[in-house]
Amino acid sequence: MNSYLKSTSFSILIFSSIFFCNHLNAQNWEINLLKQINPSNPNSSTWKNISSSAEPICIAAPISMFAISLINHDQNLKKNSFKLAESLVINAAITEVLKVTINRDRPFVTYPLDVFPNKKDEYGKSMPSGHTAFAFTTATSIYLAYPKWYVALPAFTWATAVGYSRMYLGQHYPSDVLVGAIVGGGSACLTNWLNKKFKN
Repeated sequence: MNSYLKSTSFSILIFSSIFFCNHLNAQNWEINLLKQINPSNPNSSTWKNISSSAEPICIAAPISMFAISLINHDQNLKKNSFKLAESLVINAAITEVLKVTINRDRPFVTYPLDVFPNKKDEYGKSMPSGHTAFAFTTATSIYLAYPKWYVALPAFTWATAVGYSRMYLGQHYPSDVLVGAIVGGGSACLTNWLNKKFKN
């Protein structure tokens, strides 16, 4: 029942975000906060590397878990690798629907380059942040499978750093990152609930 309530809560948050963000334009607080985070010359290799780590880690995580499960004949690890893969697919679908529905341009498109300088134009819409969503899906899925503090700390630290890097590089507004984190975590919780309900 507790898992059901968690999943329902995340689902409500996701669909509330759709309703709220349909009419969302960048507010002054967002622009001001992004100006503080996004430097005049965002060339930090550290934040670029953190941002770029989202996709390969999200792909490598379920594949690595599955490979190790075969080597060690670990059925639990195998199931967890499938859950992670499923949550990433659900996250991708929700993220894409939101991007198309909200249709929000990225900061460097809406504002002049001298306001939000960008050295690497990225395609696609701004809301929600896909990198953040995938990072939080991965972190939440792994934590739900192995609910220990020493799993949660590095997983969510990395996911949070990915979200921050997207603002630092001028690719997303703060609300893009926030909604991305909600969608990512919600996708993982929804997948976990569906597996418990229909597969166990």
